[in-house]
Amino acid sequence: MNEAPRRARRTSAEPVEASAGPVGVVFDFGGVLIDWDPEPAVAAGVGPEEARRFFAEFDFGSWNHAQDAGRSWDDALLELEATHPHFLAHGRAYRANFDHALRGEVPGTAQVLRDLHTAGVPLLGLTNWSDELFHGFAPQRFDFLALFEDIVVSGTEGLAKPDPAIYRLAVERIGLPAGQLVFIDDRAENVATARALGMHGIVFTDAETLRTALADLGLLRPPS
Repeated sequence: MNEAPRRARRTSAEPVEASAGPVGVVFDFGGVLIDWDPEPAVAAGVGPEEARRFFAEFDFGSWNHAQDAGRSWDDALLELEATHPHFLAHGRAYRANFDHALRGEVPGTAQVLRDLHTAGVPLLGLTNWSDELFHGFAPQRFDFLALFEDIVVSGTEGLAKPDPAIYRLAVERIGLPAGQLVFIDDRAENVATARALGMHGIVFTDAETLRTALADLGLLRPPS
């Protein structure tokens, strides 16, 4: 299994300087750093028209979330065969052509990440992603993932956002109090959970707005 490079983690025994504001940042990946769109992956196997029908008629989000929460893809396809056999080829196409779902970087956000890294800000990834598909594709495609001190992958842990347990695990991994962390995600419900646990939360819309928000929190220089 291929894994993104990891730095040494902080431990609870290491002192953390008192801070009036956040000192570390936790990033979601899909829709924030990585442009993810499942339809091209399905279309690569069954064609565009069938892909559109699949997403219109099947609850892909709920089915895929189970893989994000730790279910294996073999078991996912067995369930699809039992409950929606007419869509089995579509599910297989998504898995087989997953690289087509990774459309590239979200414009500008990777540079925000690099600037935070240059400034010495502790960085953690917290992503809803199946274990198989994350480790099989993401580190090889996106070199900026090496900037994170650690990456919490939901499918690896058997927990997925917005379950508070995975946020607590992320806080433990980065070794900073929740109140000293900023959590960035494109889904408001995921940010709401982070805020409920004491983190600063930013609902991502675009890189420029994100940079301004991080500057307001004292983590980056204000945009020129």
